[in-house]
Amino acid sequence: MAKTPERGVKIQKNSPLKAYFLHHARVFVSSLGELTRRPIASMMTITVIAIALALPSGMYLFLHNVNQISADWDSSAQMSLFIKNNVSQRKVERLANRLNLRNDIESTKIITPEEALDDFVRISGFGDALNSLDKNPLPSVIVIQPIVDNQKPLQVSQLLNDMKKLPEVDIAQLDLEWVKRLYTMLDIANRAVWVISILLGIAVLLTVGNTIRLDIQSRKEEIIVIKLIGATNAFIRRPFLYTGLWYGLIGSLLALILTNIALSLISTPIQKLASLYNSNFELIGLSFDNSLMLIITSCILSLGGSWLAVGRQLSKIEPS
Repeated sequence: MAKTPERGVKIQKNSPLKAYFLHHARVFVSSLGELTRRPIASMMTITVIAIALALPSGMYLFLHNVNQISADWDSSAQMSLFIKNNVSQRKVERLANRLNLRNDIESTKIITPEEALDDFVRISGFGDALNSLDKNPLPSVIVIQPIVDNQKPLQVSQLLNDMKKLPEVDIAQLDLEWVKRLYTMLDIANRAVWVISILLGIAVLLTVGNTIRLDIQSRKEEIIVIKLIGATNAFIRRPFLYTGLWYGLIGSLLALILTNIALSLISTPIQKLASLYNSNFELIGLSFDNSLMLIITSCILSLGGSWLAVGRQLSKIEPS
């Protein structure tokens, strides 16, 4: 009998905090049970959320994979320096070695006049006419592979201007227009993805908010009775917030499944296309960090929609 008061004191000391967490756990599980009691309506809402999240996710993956491809396209942005005829081959080699020391140049390659003439004969087919020339008219050429920064495509223009100022260089050429167009289009597409993502995020918030609003209206009499026996708005709000959380969580998981299914459907033809171009390109899916960010964003939007709907509706429901 002496131990009974001590046990009573221990239970009384831990009961508020323990009861608080137990209540949240019960509401968390029971709110999931509420979704299963109306499976068709719940699945429709979850599907809308999943599609709204899968669309920007798929567009993000598309741009991410295009950026991976464009990294290989950067290698074709080569700069050609046509050396003056009075510059010796030794000076050409020294110039190439000096250019290799620049941090905006990846590599250089020297094409001698003899190599340039052989290539021209092979490509043009005018071998007999060129063989009649007394002197090789082609100059030495230094082919530069610049380092192209996706965020600073104009940096290559500065490099071109520097090459034109070299005393040994007669002409410096670079086909940079396609690089500018490519990164401009990618920048536009990236901004479009952000705009669409924001709009679809608002759609998720409104969808969950409207669903919770209808749920509150259907349980209006129950809420009035609960308020009459002294329940606070926080107590009444809690299950609806957890319901919104479940909508966001399940919807984001379904969005990940839809995105992976779409990737698996197009990965095989894309690999076949890449093999035709002797490329080892493979589609890149959502990383763990991106998937986690999608889940967190969905839960936050769903909770926000639930909070707005519950706060607005509960203020209108008062016992008469």
